[in-house]
Amino acid sequence: MVATLVALLAAHVLADFVLQTRWIATRKTHAGVLALHGALVLLSAQAALGMIAAPSLVLLALVHMAIDAIKARSPRGPMPFLVDQAAHGVTVMALAIWQPGLWASGFWASLPGPAPLLILHGILIVAGFVLAVRGGGFIIGLLMEAQVAPVATDLLVRPTTTGQARGLPEGGLTIGWLERSLIFVLILAGQPGAIGFLIAAKSILRFGTVAEDRAASEYVIIGTLASFGWALGVTLSMMWLRGLLPPLEIAPRLP
Repeated sequence: MVATLVALLAAHVLADFVLQTRWIATRKTHAGVLALHGALVLLSAQAALGMIAAPSLVLLALVHMAIDAIKARSPRGPMPFLVDQAAHGVTVMALAIWQPGLWASGFWASLPGPAPLLILHGILIVAGFVLAVRGGGFIIGLLMEAQVAPVATDLLVRPTTTGQARGLPEGGLTIGWLERSLIFVLILAGQPGAIGFLIAAKSILRFGTVAEDRAASEYVIIGTLASFGWALGVTLSMMWLRGLLPPLEIAPRLP
């Protein structure tokens, strides 16, 4: 079951956070666009499992479309996003429990040697990275929109006393991607303690910007804690799930 679950989760991440463009995400109220996204969900599941067709995967795509149809008509914000992703996660888990042999019946599982395990470990790591970094960008962006909306909307672009902009237009987004990438790599490398230095470095670099601006200070603190928390949660969950897989041994054991 774990192998099937890993493949289906990786397929979901691929369909929702890589193949789903902004154009698709903002037009899901149109039946044709929703059907296109459903087709991408189906193709992603087929590719991850290494199989051409399966009725259960068609059902998975249809349920995915139904969940997204509801989400498309919901208010924009972090909570609808989390509920949407939780619903997809429950659907994937239910399918893995219902048909645990999907992975074993696919093409990848029939490959010789350590190849099937190598593929499983590889797609899990890639999916974890995408969810931590790119997925985190979406949820953190929605969270910060909710923080800024009730107050001034020009929080990050107000001119300073020198008349220059407070930051680059995409600076915050890029910083978030980089910090979540570093957190993912550090945990994967077995060096979680180094994350403390990352927090300290960001605090020092941001100090001059927010020291005398309470709104900007709170904005940075909320964004930083949410970004670090998301990256840690996703990466540790990925490591836990990876621990449920058989260990990957490419080289033979020495006598």
